[in-house]
Formats: sequence, C-alpha cells, structure tokens
Amino acid sequence: MAELHAARRARLAAHLAERDIPAALVTRLVNVQYLTGLKSSNAAVLITDDGTATLATDGRYATAAAAVAPDVELVVIRGVATELATRAGQRGLGRLAVEQHDVTLELAAAIRAALEDAGSTTELTEMGRAIEELRAVKDESEIDSLRRACEISCQALQELFGAGSLLGRSERVIARDLEWRMYAAGADAIAFETIVASGPNSAVPHHRPTDRVVERGDFVKIDFGAAFGGYHADCTRTCVVGGEPAAWQREIYDIVAASQRAGREALTPGGERIDVDKASRSVIEDAGYGEQFGHGTGHGVGLEVHEAPTLGYSATGTLAERMTVTVEPGIYLPDRGGVRIEDTLVVRADGPELLTPLTKELLVLDA
Repeated sequence: MAELHAARRARLAAHLAERDIPAALVTRLVNVQYLTGLKSSNAAVLITDDGTATLATDGRYATAAAAVAPDVELVVIRGVATELATRAGQRGLGRLAVEQHDVTLELAAAIRAALEDAGSTTELTEMGRAIEELRAVKDESEIDSLRRACEISCQALQELFGAGSLLGRSERVIARDLEWRMYAAGADAIAFETIVASGPNSAVPHHRPTDRVVERGDFVKIDFGAAFGGYHADCTRTCVVGGEPAAWQREIYDIVAASQRAGREALTPGGERIDVDKASRSVIEDAGYGEQFGHGTGHGVGLEVHEAPTLGYSATGTLAERMTVTVEPGIYLPDRGGVRIEDTLVVRADGPELLTPLTKELLVLDA
C-alpha cells in the first residue's frame, strides 16, 4: 500500500507544481489518511512540490504511522500543524497552501505565528479541495474495498428480509438488527447511522429510527451501509409490509424506479455531472412530483460516505472513469409516505458497474 500512497502524493505534488505552490500543509484527517494510510485523530502531512512528505502525529499513533508509511519522514509531536509549519518556514518556502475548508481561524493564527517564530516570510495560500477531487477518482484497490463493503451490506439486508416478519417491530429494533447482521457478515464498522423509516416517517428523507412499530400497509424505507477497509457502502431500498401496495404506493415507487434507472444510465465518463441529476429529476418532474424530490440525485462515496463528486441540480464538472457514486432519487409525500431507491456504482467506459445488486422490484413483505 505504501506505493499507492506515494502515487497519490505524487499526483498532489504535480497539482502544486502546476500552480507554482512549493508545499501544502494537509490537516484534514481523512485527506492525511488518503495520502499516507494513517487513520488517526491527530495528524498532518507536509507535501512539497517534488513529492517529499513529512508526516506528524502524536505518540498514540507513532507505531501505526511507521507501519503504514515507512517511506515518509515521521515527526512525533502533539502540535502537528504548527510543527510542520515551522519546518516549512525553516526551509524558506515562499508559499504554503492550506485546506481553508478545514483550517479554523484559531489554527490559521497558530500556523502564521509558527512561521513568524521560524523567521520566515512564507505566505499562506489556499489549496481548495484539490485532494477531495483527487479522491473522487478511485484506484482499483479502493474499488475492491467498496465492492466488499457493498457485498456485506446486501447480504445483511437479504438476511434481514428472510429472517422473519417486520410487522410489529420498531424502527429502532430493525435498524439494530440490520447493523448486527452487517457486523456478522464482516463489516469493520457501520458506514453511517442506519435509517429505518416506516409509514408516514418514510416521507422524511433522513429520518432517525424511533420506537414506531411497523404496521400493515406501511412503506418501510431502509438506507444503510457497511464500512470495510475504511470505505463505505451506501444503499437504500423501500418495501411494503403486510399486504399488496396501495395504488398511490405503486405509482410513486414505479416513478422513482424509472428515475433511478435514468440516472444510472447517465453515468458515462466525460459526461456532465449535472446531467445525471437532470436525467433522473426530469422523470419525477414529468410525472408531477418535482416538488416532492428536494435533494440531489447522488454523491461520491469512498473514505467518506458523502464526498466528491456531487450529482445535484447545481453540480459542476464532468464524470471520470472510476468515480464511485450513488444514484438516489426519491419522492416524499408528507404524512403519507415516501420512496427512495439508491445504489452505489462505479463509472466505467462500458457502462456503470453496479456494486449493490439488490432487486429494485417493489418487495411486498409479510403478505
């Protein structure tokens, strides 16, 4: 893995060189993990435009850092960002890029003070979300971890549906049951708080499970995912419990299914990201439910469950081979119920690779 991390640092170094920035101070922990392999609660990495890296962390993570990044200079200290800023200043670097979306005003002041104490005239500049954009294109080892996370997730939901009735069970109990099954199937962690939303609660896009008991005729919307090897699955399925769906339930389900299919088919390398949203959203709008679909169509997924690229109504940029994204349209009817169908997919030249191949037919459970 050290070679993979070195290659990622080289890509960042090339980006810095193109912008005539001598070095970058990376403080966002998930980005430090991406560049070095170290997952921690306190770390930073200094990357120069020639690809040289210095990793700083405290004593709790020194052994892990040495193991995952043996080719990187390691500094063991508590104040990671200020120490690396001092070192940058001592090297006489003209500019130092920082992640302005991560660096607080307090930390920025401390970094400037460290540079001044080093007798340096180094200026701080913005790096933007350069690393997040690099992360958007996955290597095959990342996709392998994502594929496994999705396999674990799908297995767990299939087991949940096959284990017995959902009728009479609370949303909270169902969520914990599904999470236990993901762990039993090999998950390292839960990707995010599992959503189980029944009846009228299914009309709330990000409902948190409650003690509401599933009743006959309910929609049950389940948004869930396992984490494996640091990578996150994201999947949503909606079913009907306790009998044949009502006409309104089947209507909005079929519309969402068609919308989701249109979004998946729009995932092509070189395609505009916003076109995925347009393809999916237009199906729902044409059916008269545009106002009941208020969120974006999808997002990137990887080391974080929500990351670049976005696939919403204001998305910019194009898709690239090996971007891993969700497609998740929905219709939500307040006080009645809602539907969301979500898959995790890899953008490929010969068509998107589906990582969550659970059925998208409207399942009727406990009929």
